[in-house]
Amino acid sequence: MADLTPTPNRPGLHVSKPSPNTPATGSAVCHCGATATATGDAQVRALVEGYTAHHGPAHHRTGR
Repeated sequence: MADLTPTPNRPGLHVSKPSPNTPATGSAVCHCGATATATGDAQVRALVEGYTAHHGPAHHRTGR
């Protein structure tokens, strides 16, 4: 399987939760240079919400 972790050359959002009993992990890299990581279901949920609202797709909507 390919490494799906985002990088500055390949920005994006990656979330993993291998089983219901393990905490989720997430990482995000935006083309603007912002990066973030999170561990735990609630923290990963916040990471996804923040990335979606302020980075990645949000840049295309606002032109930032």
